[in-house]
Amino acid sequence: MSLCTNVVSNRLTHLTVSLAVSSMLFLTACNDSNIQTETQVAEAVDLSIFEGCYTVSNDEPAQIKVSQQDGAWVMQMKEPASAKRVWDNPEPLEMIENSDVSKFFSIDPNNVDAVIGRPDRVLVLAHVKSAYANIDPLLDSEYLSYIYRGANTIYRVECDDVNTDILANPHADIIVDNVNESV
Repeated sequence: MSLCTNVVSNRLTHLTVSLAVSSMLFLTACNDSNIQTETQVAEAVDLSIFEGCYTVSNDEPAQIKVSQQDGAWVMQMKEPASAKRVWDNPEPLEMIENSDVSKFFSIDPNNVDAVIGRPDRVLVLAHVKSAYANIDPLLDSEYLSYIYRGANTIYRVECDDVNTDILANPHADIIVDNVNESV
């Protein structure tokens, strides 16, 4: 009986040690120091990819300008000539998690490098990975824009200091109604 007791005791000891080691490994893996904070993720995303000017058609002057001012990302819109200035006041932009991409664009978040947008989400810009933009026939630019419930490609163009003439635009009188409001 002594031999049997030793074998069982030995196996229980091995089992107990194995459980203890497994538990320690599991707890070490869940240690807070191994979890990426939002700040670490934000630092890993290079938002400078958005710095520059954009337009909705490749052959038009710049309409949106994204820049970094005083350490923060901002956007500005072109002003009409009557405003006596080229760009409006800067509006803040913030990084948006790639996991939120589907709220604005019909693209797999794994194909997106970075997303930036206004806090009210009226304007959201996404940069699509170059390799994906080259193989997707629906994309003719690496940049996507979401502007007030509509998504489309947007083109990065040279920044300029030329005002736009909104009154010369035949589409300037279009009124955008909220499509979700009942008539």
